[in-house]
Amino acid sequence: MHALMSAHPASFDDPTPINDTDGTYLRQAIVWSCTARARGNRPFGAVVVGAGGELLAEAYCNTTETGDCTGHAETNAVRQLSPRVGRDALAKATLYSSAEPCVMCAGAIFWSGIGRVVFGIDAVRLRVYRGERAEQRDAELSCRDVFAASPHSIECIGPALIEEASVPHIGFWKA
Repeated sequence: MHALMSAHPASFDDPTPINDTDGTYLRQAIVWSCTARARGNRPFGAVVVGAGGELLAEAYCNTTETGDCTGHAETNAVRQLSPRVGRDALAKATLYSSAEPCVMCAGAIFWSGIGRVVFGIDAVRLRVYRGERAEQRDAELSCRDVFAASPHSIECIGPALIEEASVPHIGFWKA
């Protein structure tokens, strides 16, 4: 079964409308992205919420602090979940990310079994902030491509709250 697609990531997608609950948790992920930036890290945050609204994990990117290139917000959140939260619960959970998950993070989301992702700024817009410096570039593969290759459904919603999710990136990336 292929992942559910909410929009086509070809270029600048229009913002995806989200409900109040998704807005609350996505804003929480954006707050974590601001925390990451304030601590000298790249500005990314993530929150994982269970089907009943219980907060399962909160994380920010800590790659600069730790020197761990895998310390992305989504991956750090997934590390908090395993093994204490079962796959059945994760299949019904939502990961909120301040930005579209990169290929590595999309893989971690896939392997964790999380069934739903809501993200803020998309990778295409983020690349405008990141510029052309090699150390700031990412693999130009949408998380939707990774999720589409999954044998289990991963619903993907975004971009959403684009202006709010963009704020931590303004002036952060070197030209």
